Parts: sequence; structure tokens; C-alpha cells
Amino acid sequence: MRVNGNAAPVAVRSADTVASRAVPALLVIVALVLLPGASVTSAESQRVILVLGDSLSTAYGIDLEKSWVSLLQKRLRQSKPDYRVVNTSISGETTRGGVARVAGALAAHAPEIVIVELGGNDGLRGIDLDATRRNLETIVGNCLEAGAEVLLLAMDLPPNYGPSFINGFRSIYTRIAEQDRVKLVPFFLQGVAGDPVLMQADGIHPQAEAQPKLLDNVWPHLEPLLAG
Repeated sequence: MRVNGNAAPVAVRSADTVASRAVPALLVIVALVLLPGASVTSAESQRVILVLGDSLSTAYGIDLEKSWVSLLQKRLRQSKPDYRVVNTSISGETTRGGVARVAGALAAHAPEIVIVELGGNDGLRGIDLDATRRNLETIVGNCLEAGAEVLLLAMDLPPNYGPSFINGFRSIYTRIAEQDRVKLVPFFLQGVAGDPVLMQADGIHPQAEAQPKLLDNVWPHLEPLLAG
């Protein structure tokens, strides 16, 4: 066709033009797929394991990524990717502090499993054993009422506290585990406490080298609680 004797321009889409327009659209699709919120196992869809503990679970004196809680998260990514860990532990925490915080933590995170690592500071401070027991019973009871499974990590005390106090302290954990039918790690620091190579200079907190052992103490009791 001619206009005023000249050939009229004809709109022709070359393959290059079509391709150049398709690339941005493809990039948008890829970007959407890679967005964190678009992940198949997004944080919102993952089941929560809540850790309610003290300095033994806060990476005290070591790098955070070397702590047993961080190692637990790494193991879950490999074997149980539909779970994630929320660590609400506070250095120096007592069972009384745990009672004050547990309801809020349960409401905020709706955990499927709660790992309770508390009581050590109570024992070291010589707090009344009945008070410690009642506090732990309240914490465990609140977790169960919220529909969460509970894994209780038992602690022990140095021999200078005397056999009567030590035996009474130990019995708190076994009594609660039996009456509430919750899983129990008999001694969280088994194979670590008392070893100068694995303990920090204060004799209370484990070194980074001890953290895999702590996880190994926890894992056989935690794994049966994991779905799938």
C-alpha cells in the first residue's frame, strides 16, 4: 500500500522484539517464585519449637551459631524442614521468670513443642525446692493447656550443695515428667558437666565444643515428638 506515492510503514514485530518484551515478564515470574513469602516451607507454615531456657540456651560465652539451639535449627533444616526454632531463653532466668513469660510466649508463637530448660539458676541460688517445683509445674501445665508437647530438660547441682538438697532438686524433674506424662532429658549436661575441657572457666557454662553433645543429649527425646 502507498500513501502519497510512498510506501506506508508496516509494523512488523521481529523475533528479537518479542523476546526482549518476554524477558522482563519472565524475570517477574522468577522473582515471585524466589520471594521468601512464596517458599513452600515459609516461616508462616512451619511448626514452631519454642525453647524456654536460661544462659545454657543463649550461647553464653560462645558464638551464637555454635550453640546447641542453633545446631538444632540446622539439623531440622536437613531432616525436618517443616519445623523452626524460636528461642526465648534469657541469661539468668529462673523458673519464676519463666512463669511470668510463658503465657506470652505461647500466645505469640503458638508452638507445637516447648523445650523447657529452666531450674538450674534456682538450684544454684538455693531457692526453695517447693517453689521451684510449683513454678515448673505451672510452666509445663500452661504449655499442655495450649496444646503443645513438652520436653523437660533436667539439671543437676554440684556436690557442695549437699545430698539432701541435690536429691530433692533432681526429684522435681522426674516427678513432673511422671505426673504430667511429658518427655524428660534425665540430665541436660550429661557428659559435659565437670569436664574442664568442655566447660568454660566459670564451671557452669559449656564451651562451644560441648554444644554438639548437648544437642545429642536432647535429640533422642525430641525426635519422637516431631511429626512425619
